Amino acid sequence: MRLVTYRRAGEVRHGRLTDDDRVVEYGDGDLTAFLTGRTGDTERLDVALAEVELLAPLLRPGKLLAAAANYQDHVTETGGDPLDKTRLSPRLFLKPPTSIVGPGANIPMPAVSSEVDWEAELGVVIGRRVRDVTEADALDAVAGYLTSNDVSARSVDYGFPRDTDDKMVWFFDWLAGKWLDGFAPLGPWLVTADEVPDPQALSIHLDVNGVTKQSGSTKDMIFSVAELVAHASRLMTLEPGDVILTGTPSGVGAATGEFLKAGDVITVVVGQLGQLRNTVV
Repeated sequence: MRLVTYRRAGEVRHGRLTDDDRVVEYGDGDLTAFLTGRTGDTERLDVALAEVELLAPLLRPGKLLAAAANYQDHVTETGGDPLDKTRLSPRLFLKPPTSIVGPGANIPMPAVSSEVDWEAELGVVIGRRVRDVTEADALDAVAGYLTSNDVSARSVDYGFPRDTDDKMVWFFDWLAGKWLDGFAPLGPWLVTADEVPDPQALSIHLDVNGVTKQSGSTKDMIFSVAELVAHASRLMTLEPGDVILTGTPSGVGAATGEFLKAGDVITVVVGQLGQLRNTVV
């Protein structure tokens, strides 16, 4: 089932998308209301998809987590050493809800960076409250999956000199480069977990202005979806509507020195989860 958040008659609502692209409305607000049980699947009305504005499935999740360095080919393409999984834990960081935009939305170029990059990723949406869930049970906590783009500023310039050779300065610049407004496009919809029998068997494709930049597969993750969910739940309680972005394969702009500019159109496709397209402005 494809679940959607959208704007109709000036109000945010949620529901499901039928096979013939009609939206069946369940209730008000985004999909958080559905995932937390505040609304059910009672059908109120249905309208043509063309009559509504699709939004990010989750507009303000309690947590938007992301995994860094979770594909070996991405690590090595950007100059990193091969990673030994047996001596490594998942590298999770947070992106703010203000970074979230939906399908068709603009990604604003920030004033603090001219080196803005793309990262096509599988997004995982939590469906029930879990703490210390085992890897074996982790996928049972997943409500569904979506297409995402972890947009990243590869350098940050605040307008005054800093010691950028300092490792801590570098790390916090890297982290700040993940936080900017519009840097977490999500959508176009949430595909329920029952329709994704193996999240490690999904293709990942990204193009910029119709030119392929990334072409990979979730099978190449260092840490699987189950491992990421289990690890995150050791650190914090995961709740319905929380989102985890699972890392990106090779093909990012930083590897070649190519970065986004105003007018660029980015298109991301992950498996059969729908096409996510956004324009840089």
